[in-house]
Amino acid sequence: MAIQFFFADISITLLKRNKLKGFIEQLVVKEKKQLFSLAIIFCTDEYLLEINRQFLQHDFYTDIITFNLAENTNIIEGEIYISVHRVRENAKINLVSQNEELHRVIFHGVLHLCGFTDKEKQEKKKMTGAENKYLKKYFS
Repeated sequence: MAIQFFFADISITLLKRNKLKGFIEQLVVKEKKQLFSLAIIFCTDEYLLEINRQFLQHDFYTDIITFNLAENTNIIEGEIYISVHRVRENAKINLVSQNEELHRVIFHGVLHLCGFTDKEKQEKKKMTGAENKYLKKYFS
């Protein structure tokens, strides 16, 4: 399968992996893209902080970093790094379950690979709307 999960320096319970893979594949099709290869890597704050420093020259914690490796804009080929620590903290702050927050972040990364951005206010609003739409669909 084109989607793989990795656990860099942390272990988490990721239920219904095949359902999630299938849903991500459907999301990519709905966004009019073609899935080639996607690695989703779960890690600690420190692991992701080092990636943030090394590749983005940012010196702060973040919940997700997405690397688009595709040369063609219609192809999804990338890596999504997710800090499990940030997901847990964000779930508490946003008063949602860790499972919901984890899926929100995964979908966020996939949407970035599909061409969504979130630098500007309008872009962020569109991204959040898409995240919410896919979360609702996934958990219904």
